[in-house]
Amino acid sequence: MFEDEKGAFYYGPFFLHVIKMQVFFVLAGFIHFIKNHTSKGGLCLGKQFVKDLKVGSHVFSQFVVVAHKTLSFSAPSRQGEYFIKLLLGDVSGTIKGIIWNSSMVRMPIRTDEVLLVNGEVEEYNGLQLVINDYSIVEKEKVNRSHFQATCPRDNDEMWRGLLEIVSSAVSNEHLTRLLNIFYNDQDLVKGFRLSPAAKSIHHNYLGGLLEHTLEVVEICEHLIKLYPEEIDRSLLITAAIFHDIGKIEEYNADSFTFEQTDKGKLLGHITIGLEMVRKMIESIPSFPDDLKMKLEHMIISHHGEKEWGSPEVPQTFEAFALFHADLLSARLKQISQLVKKHNGKPSAWTEWDRFLGRRVFTAK
Repeated sequence: MFEDEKGAFYYGPFFLHVIKMQVFFVLAGFIHFIKNHTSKGGLCLGKQFVKDLKVGSHVFSQFVVVAHKTLSFSAPSRQGEYFIKLLLGDVSGTIKGIIWNSSMVRMPIRTDEVLLVNGEVEEYNGLQLVINDYSIVEKEKVNRSHFQATCPRDNDEMWRGLLEIVSSAVSNEHLTRLLNIFYNDQDLVKGFRLSPAAKSIHHNYLGGLLEHTLEVVEICEHLIKLYPEEIDRSLLITAAIFHDIGKIEEYNADSFTFEQTDKGKLLGHITIGLEMVRKMIESIPSFPDDLKMKLEHMIISHHGEKEWGSPEVPQTFEAFALFHADLLSARLKQISQLVKKHNGKPSAWTEWDRFLGRRVFTAK
């Protein structure tokens, strides 16, 4: 800085050049940031995934509301004041969220809404995202792939594989006609191929129901080879295809968190599936009553135990085989998903899984 003849201060050419360069780099950095955080729908900060968040991370990103609860402060000095506890998520996992200042909640927060969250990650019994501000994102502007996982296997390939097995395995003419009614219902097939098999426990992604059903059918084929004299192959394969068909109407595949429908909450997929199969059978003249009874028994007993949701326990060879095939597919997928989630961590043991009731040892 220099002083002129009148005593006024001014910047010399060199310093002006330095200031210009600083402004240039700031603007260049801003432009680079915008380019890397802009989508076709307008300005949208790049997605920060739950799995990448760490203590101290500043967050400005979208998360879906998995659960929420309004709680009162326990301190006498804050009597009558409330805070909001949330569970936020995306395809990579979930994180606890907290809104200490309830006055910022201008509209009620609802499960399955996507929020654009501004906050900081802190440590409190695990990672916790302290929310300083948020806004609700319109569903039409949300990138669903950030919140709805999709089956890693090719859907068309799985569907072709299922049809191939059925074409050789089901020889009973009545069951063949029943399956053809299913195949010819385009809306039903679309739902079957799109739906998740569960909300959170196993095969909980788009296409999960098809993948789970194919696994169950393939396991049943192995059991048939072990017990060819005891098992009615046509009956077992048909029941394997229909055992979870009620999940098409139990879960809302359009929901980011695969929320249960009202029908799903009130009836459950076993009752819904039984109703769906009965409706198809009614359109087939002279469908044998004993075959209908055996198929219905397998649908209502496939959970294996009454305390697990089945109205009856399996009481035929085929029903017992279906129960174990279903359970094996579900349990192995649970373990597989748990191990994949644990990959890259230093411990050989996974975290405790409350559904499996154990940790899993992953060392090779």
